[in-house]
Amino acid sequence: MQLYTELDGLKIKYDEYGTANQTHVLFIHGLGSSSLVWRDTPQALSENFHTISIDLVGFGGSDAPELDYTIDYFSKFVKTFLKQIGIPEQDKIIIIGHSLGGYIATEYALQNPEKIEKLILIDSSGMLTQPTPLLQQYLDAVLESDSKLRRNKVKSVFERMYAHPELLLPIVIDLFISRIERPGAKHAFESAFRNSTTSSISLESLEKIKDLPCLIIWGEKDNVIPFECADKFRQILRDAEVTKIEDAGHSPFVEKTAIVYQKILTFLS
Repeated sequence: MQLYTELDGLKIKYDEYGTANQTHVLFIHGLGSSSLVWRDTPQALSENFHTISIDLVGFGGSDAPELDYTIDYFSKFVKTFLKQIGIPEQDKIIIIGHSLGGYIATEYALQNPEKIEKLILIDSSGMLTQPTPLLQQYLDAVLESDSKLRRNKVKSVFERMYAHPELLLPIVIDLFISRIERPGAKHAFESAFRNSTTSSISLESLEKIKDLPCLIIWGEKDNVIPFECADKFRQILRDAEVTKIEDAGHSPFVEKTAIVYQKILTFLS
């Protein structure tokens, strides 16, 4: 069910399924994306879980104010959001984060370890010290001033995010462009981009959550964030289960939906 809430004067969009007396599962999307990227997965999980998929402030259908979109800001935003929609303080949650969302999920877990039951990171950022070439091209496409050229650049970047470019639907490009043209959206994208690609999680800080049940999922053919980053997480999160999804790119839950869904369901169950 599509819902909106107001947070510090900002309109925030989210989807919610299941009932509040079930274990809470929060889905956090990646850079430039929205809750739509998860498709039917949150609703499919709602038979056994209370699922929430948010449009982060600055993205999707949520407001995009002029501010500094740091990982710390996003983490505190998530905490306030959960309280705003009525998640009890004493309840633990499960977070599933993709790309930028994985970085935010990890930071939230580090700041609130007592509130996390399980953590799922999918092709997560947080281990980069500079943008990868495709990430830089992603930013360049967003900031392109010529509308026709921007569409071509976005299409080219998105195609390389897939292991099978033919799976990219034109509506995905159209929707992205319509949202990036909203007031404040380009600023939010660029600010989040710069903050997430030039800083990284210290391995020492991960010690705080080294015993947290964690599943790390990675597309075998991810051209955005290399699989080596999964190994960096695993250096400290030694008990984490690492799953490489064959023949999938940066968003394996899009290209291999059934396989990733089953991995998630098995881990959560």
